[in-house]
Amino acid sequence: MIVITAPTGNIGRRLLSLLVDAAPACGEELRVVVRDPARLPESVHGRVEVITGSHGDASTVERAFSGADAVFWLVPPDASVTPDEAYSGFTRPAARAFATHGVGQVVGVSALGRGTPQAARAGLVTASLAMDDLIADSGVAYRSLACPSFFENLLEDADSIRTDGVFTDTAAADRPAPMVAVADIAATAAGLLLDRSWTGVGSVPVLGPQNLSPDDLARIMTEELGRTVHYRRQPLDELRSTLLGYGLNAAFVEGMVAMKRAKDNGLDAGLDPSPHARQGATEFARWCAQTLKPAVLTTPEAADAH
Repeated sequence: MIVITAPTGNIGRRLLSLLVDAAPACGEELRVVVRDPARLPESVHGRVEVITGSHGDASTVERAFSGADAVFWLVPPDASVTPDEAYSGFTRPAARAFATHGVGQVVGVSALGRGTPQAARAGLVTASLAMDDLIADSGVAYRSLACPSFFENLLEDADSIRTDGVFTDTAAADRPAPMVAVADIAATAAGLLLDRSWTGVGSVPVLGPQNLSPDDLARIMTEELGRTVHYRRQPLDELRSTLLGYGLNAAFVEGMVAMKRAKDNGLDAGLDPSPHARQGATEFARWCAQTLKPAVLTTPEAADAH
């Protein structure tokens, strides 16, 4: 029995599709934990067991992890609480349930940075690494998927790319750093969840095929979208003010700012990955053509019409 948390999110829905397709041949049963079952795709109805509730709730994970062999663990973003509450606080009931129900293997989504000088002061990344330690201390075999920034974060700038030809971040324009497509994270998770041979605790870097700077991203987007795209570097103070203006938890905002600062100081680039960590990864240009371009070329009015 494999349990999938956050099955309707960016990573979880792709993972669920992969596991539903693979499960019959592997003889695996699947169970999902979801707040709103109506958000599950029609294609999985009748093919997975559904536990309704939040996987941060003790009674929900007690039901969800009973009889489970493996669990995919992903903490949903919650900017209304502190980073520690968002990651370790949310995960603590699950860690107890892993031990209570003898879950053998857990695959979790985490972040790059462990072992770097910046890791202790990297805000949300530091909190994510502490969550990894909490899960590992539960006694399960654990693999944390150590991820950099996602290509999909650029979808938040689809409107500004469409109207102004601009995307925004806080990194230096010429600083290369790894990025990854969420589809690659899902594929890596699926491979581990279907494999019962691994033991112990470890980290698996999940990276795109090459490090890219914001200037590189702008150049590739310009080529793939057929329109000029520029990068605007946002000062950290401006980012802080903007996020606080949305009413987010002040400690969470500081965690975001600290993470951005650490990334600009080389947090993600500190890893020297083995070649297999990038093998078969999605090229940014292909992701632009398949995912970003349709989002940019679809006007809000056209999207509403559908």
